Amino acid sequence: MHADIHLTLHTLRSAELRREATEFRQATEFRQPAEFREAAGPRRARTDLRTRLGWSLVELGLRLVNRPVARTRTHLA
Repeated sequence: MHADIHLTLHTLRSAELRREATEFRQATEFRQPAEFREAAGPRRARTDLRTRLGWSLVELGLRLVNRPVARTRTHLA
């Protein structure tokens, strides 16, 4: 598959996922009572913390996977 076609497909899928996420967020806000939305401050902070922690773990995992392999010296005598 050509790179430009792959990029176009990726762009379309990304826009589709963003649209679905926005619709889901709006539907969730619509279903929640106003009292709960006003009191969601601590919950949002917890979710943000989880997100940051999750991405930090992903970054750590990628660093561990991409770490260069230590070369051992071989002595030819």
